[in-house]
Amino acid sequence: MAARQFLPNTPTLTNAGLPQGQLAACFVIPIGDDLRSILEGVRDMALIHQTGGGTGFNFSHLRPRGDQVRSTGRVASGPVGFMRIFDTTTAVVKQGGRRRGANMGILRADHPDILEFITAKRDPAMLANFNLSVAVTDDFMQRVAADDAYPLVNPRTGLEVKRLMAREVFDLICEMALTTGDPGLVFADAMERANPTPEIGALEATNPCGEQPLLAYEACNLGSINLAALVNRGELDWTALDRLVALGVRFLDDVIDQSHYPLPQITAIVAANRKIGLGVMGLADLFIRLGIAYDSPEALQLAETIMARIQDRAVAQSQALAEQRGPFPNFARSRWQRQGQPPRRNATVTTVAPTGTISLIAGVSSGIEPLFAVAYRRRALEGEEFQEIHPLFLEKLRQAGLKEAEWLPRVLASGRVRPLTALPEELRRLFPTTFEVSVARQVEMQAAFQRHVENAVSKTINLAPDATREDVAAAFRLAFKLGLKGITVYRYGSKAGQVLSLPAGPEALTLAHEFAEECRLCSV
Repeated sequence: MAARQFLPNTPTLTNAGLPQGQLAACFVIPIGDDLRSILEGVRDMALIHQTGGGTGFNFSHLRPRGDQVRSTGRVASGPVGFMRIFDTTTAVVKQGGRRRGANMGILRADHPDILEFITAKRDPAMLANFNLSVAVTDDFMQRVAADDAYPLVNPRTGLEVKRLMAREVFDLICEMALTTGDPGLVFADAMERANPTPEIGALEATNPCGEQPLLAYEACNLGSINLAALVNRGELDWTALDRLVALGVRFLDDVIDQSHYPLPQITAIVAANRKIGLGVMGLADLFIRLGIAYDSPEALQLAETIMARIQDRAVAQSQALAEQRGPFPNFARSRWQRQGQPPRRNATVTTVAPTGTISLIAGVSSGIEPLFAVAYRRRALEGEEFQEIHPLFLEKLRQAGLKEAEWLPRVLASGRVRPLTALPEELRRLFPTTFEVSVARQVEMQAAFQRHVENAVSKTINLAPDATREDVAAAFRLAFKLGLKGITVYRYGSKAGQVLSLPAGPEALTLAHEFAEECRLCSV
């Protein structure tokens, strides 16, 4: 950690050593179809946010707006109505906490209130403390392709109440994602197929950024290896990577026992499954150091090789820990046992998080994202601005024998180097920014990691300002085809006050930030 080769999620950094320190980042709280369960969920969320965790909810169990409430003779408010209570509570709690609260709200595509949910963020102030995702099944996506209708089902009665055209609903999701950034998609069947303990329960929801599917009341702590720190003489140090994986798994397993969870239900299920999520950060910087373009086939191949290696070594270390400390208690009821695998200490071992905060501490690119820009101005909280140039670009510029005074003003004009045809081709090739990497290649990069990750992968598919609804639809279809567990898109400029902004005109890029978190609602 001192060498910034590995860092745990932010709650571990901020709460370790405190009395009753809560060290996990990701929590999921179940919400049942009654007022007591809903209000208990609000209370549980507030307690978790107070300790620095992020929460995920699946509101699909709630009866739809206007449905009968037999006990009172009145009608139900529906999922979106109750989500406002969670949103307001989050806003109040975060005012006095160290970190702002963060939520994921999920609704199944077959819920009768799905259209209200999809369009909830047309009002920018609505559900501002939520990321939204629609849970879609394989059947739904197949009906989209076939342009078929599908049923909406009242969760209270289990009866069909209406039919909608799947493609029309899908198009509405794409339109709202294009204009507001929400909702994303959760591929529910792909996620559940990877559930390591289906006998214990179905996966309920994910954490706020979608990389950690969890059972009801489950929590998980995450950590990330800094890939950019593992380059030695122009090559990736595989031995160092193996060592960090082993240490990271052991560290995260220890964190489980050192954390004080805010609810007894959380303590119980965490102890029974012992999920951890080891991932990576600094991928874009790694590629630059190795002389590989982020959007090249070579980058995809290396990304998959790296994550396959991490997955293999992480499982091996978890199995070694099981020999020393015992397997996770639910192992006998897990799919690992049914597959004949050796006992392991942790139900899951790998997750790729956005690392919005810890990548800044490490001084590297976030998660598996491409560079947002090569040059920008960083605006501090006090309003003072600082000009920043990506240090690897300066290093490569000097290696090419080029003068900073000549080239930096040109780079600062747009934040990009690929349009500067007078620069050496090799230099231009190594520094693609996020809008220069095709949408398809971004999805393919996420898929390269997902194939070797037991939990899920958080990556924002960035779209240029002139992107269309069909661009979003193509990304969503490709994500489903490639087996992703979820996908989020963001069209540049679609949210006011976005973390990363590119002003019009010749000014340099502006990086306006609140604690400089690239993931707007992330606890890692």
